[in-house]
Amino acid sequence: MSSETNKILTTDGIPLEESLKKAERKNKIKAFLLVCPLLLFLIITYVFPIGEMFTRSIDDKMITNMLPNTFKSMENWDGQEMPEENVFENFYIDFKKLVQNKEHGKLAQRLNKEKNGFNTILKKLFRQIQRNKIDESGSFKEQITSLHKRFNNVEYWRAIKRTAPPYTMAKYLKGMDLFIDENGGIAQVEEDRRIHRILWLRTLEIAFFVTVFCFLMGYPIAHLLATLPMKYSNLLMICVLLPFWTSLLVRTASWMILLQQQGIVNDFFVMIGLVSDDNRPEMMYNKVGTYVAMTQILLPFMVLPLYSVMKTISPSLMRAGKSLGGTPFVAFWKVYFPLTIPGIGAGCLLVFILAIGYYITPALVGGASGTLISNQIAYHMKTTLDWSFASAMGLMLLTGVLVVYWIYNKLVGVDNIKLG
Repeated sequence: MSSETNKILTTDGIPLEESLKKAERKNKIKAFLLVCPLLLFLIITYVFPIGEMFTRSIDDKMITNMLPNTFKSMENWDGQEMPEENVFENFYIDFKKLVQNKEHGKLAQRLNKEKNGFNTILKKLFRQIQRNKIDESGSFKEQITSLHKRFNNVEYWRAIKRTAPPYTMAKYLKGMDLFIDENGGIAQVEEDRRIHRILWLRTLEIAFFVTVFCFLMGYPIAHLLATLPMKYSNLLMICVLLPFWTSLLVRTASWMILLQQQGIVNDFFVMIGLVSDDNRPEMMYNKVGTYVAMTQILLPFMVLPLYSVMKTISPSLMRAGKSLGGTPFVAFWKVYFPLTIPGIGAGCLLVFILAIGYYITPALVGGASGTLISNQIAYHMKTTLDWSFASAMGLMLLTGVLVVYWIYNKLVGVDNIKLG
């Protein structure tokens, strides 16, 4: 009997296997169409912005496009001695074109970040071009180097050559207080300018301790919510959710009023005799204010995951532990606590990720010693307008969060996270 006759056919005469495969393809297409809007939303709101941040952080084509002739003539220059005449001539041609297009200021600003002092010498060259005092039939090298002594310094021409590649990792190095030196190697900035590593460590420190404080305060609150009678637990839940009904700025401003030296908290300490009136502790514009305000603001994000897990734990388990000879503490530690680990993991991860990217509260109550890396990102976005550097630090922060998530997955396991 042939294989064709062994095939099972449908009522339409189509082989059953082929009909099943066709139906499976249709189901897959339907499932894809159902999730397509969500996939499109994720691509537009997450993938594209992150891709744009990465492109902006490594993009250094501005100078490459502004000085095309200069970089072409620098290809064979070894950078040991002053460039030849053709480099000066091409630099003059490119810069004159920028002056005509009124784009010379952007070049001066960018080169000044590479090597301090470029802004001054390029302004001198700009004024000479405006006054037509450069003799285009003479030696460009002699005329340009005579404008300022820095034009006769080979380090400035090396700085120009370093900006030739259209893509660079310099912003990421800057975020770790490193830079590319004149020889092309990676070096550290001067000790008094190493601020970013301090900010990274401070951000991790504050996020870690805020997470610890939220856990220590949130665990008993969640336990009360899960064990109290319904009428009392509902009232307590309203107190937990109340901060969500108040603006973040209002809550932060309230802490600023409470924690200042003449505030209510200090007045209470003086009243009970804990401190003297002329020795009031400073709790504002330092880490203390940052810890207090951020812990209060992020506490609900710890309580809710813990409560959702504790609510599913049967009270009979603790009674069973005690009936088997365990003390209340042993029964709690051996029976109850392990069952709450999924909620602990969810709450700690949620609070830590939120805390590591906080910037409004630290900016208002933290002062200089409470500033986090997110405040530095906002500063470069709004004040210096160095968006490429802000993008680089933003991606470094995102990478740090993903590393924390990966470590948590290795140590505890993402499967153990429960939010409800």
